[in-house]
Amino acid sequence: MLEEKNNLHPRNKHRAPYDFRQLVKACPELERFVGLNAYNNLSVDFADPQAVKTLNKALLNYFYGIDGWDIPPGYLCPAIPGRADYIHYIADLLASSNNGIVPRDGIRVLDVGAGANCVYPLIGNKEYGWQFTGSDIDPLALRYARKTLDQNPSLKDAVELRLQKNPMLVFRGVIAPGEVFDVSICNPPFHFSAESADAGALKKIRNLSDKKNEQPVRNFAGKNNELWCEGGEASFIYRMALESAEIRTSCLWFTTLVSNKDNLAGVYKTLKKVEAAEVRTIGMSQGQKKSRMVAWTFLNADEQKEWRVKRNW
Repeated sequence: MLEEKNNLHPRNKHRAPYDFRQLVKACPELERFVGLNAYNNLSVDFADPQAVKTLNKALLNYFYGIDGWDIPPGYLCPAIPGRADYIHYIADLLASSNNGIVPRDGIRVLDVGAGANCVYPLIGNKEYGWQFTGSDIDPLALRYARKTLDQNPSLKDAVELRLQKNPMLVFRGVIAPGEVFDVSICNPPFHFSAESADAGALKKIRNLSDKKNEQPVRNFAGKNNELWCEGGEASFIYRMALESAEIRTSCLWFTTLVSNKDNLAGVYKTLKKVEAAEVRTIGMSQGQKKSRMVAWTFLNADEQKEWRVKRNW
């Protein structure tokens, strides 16, 4: 019997094993990918990009009521449970600045690199009613994200998408003068080169299947800008931290996922350099994969209270 995923956040809807019969009802096209695995349990081949994409479509429909979700071939297909975890830990972070109560009304979230999948805004709005602005450097990704939003009328005024025209910038060119967000989120590119991304894709394929001689396929794990950038994760977060100091009163909490624990020391050093008032690290895990969220603010305790009052939480 499959066990509950106790390492996920307590409010995460994906702690229970997947009920594939219910998921097929929500998304009939999933049925052709479902079969018995080596443990005689219903599952899908997680090494098959199309199977994973269709499973995501079913999960988003069944748990969050999202219709018509799709991504173009070759784009990042995220693990829904892990993405939901980030959102729930963000809710806890905001609650820590609100007397332990998760704020819902009027909360504005900036998703840096929303991608074609637009998963964080979809889950965050459905779970907490927050308003999202999603940025990305890829016009095609934003067009697909918009298609999903257009097919879900309740999201029409809940999610705004913006093109970041300069791939070397994070906040500049996205946040307008005088605009404020309660929190920013980001899942930065992990790899530092296309070769590193290919090696990661090959390792993932080998871990998920018996295809030991499979060649790395770029469409298994995402497009170039989703997977890698010059300097990798460490460089991206460095630039993000520096830019956050330029808009220190435009956002209460800046956050990012940090996949490589070896990058933490550099992140902390940079946040000390830019004089963040408070830095928090929250551990996260999904199965064998461990990650963490680093959050920082330039506002002290009294200023955080003032923020809450001004924003009418």
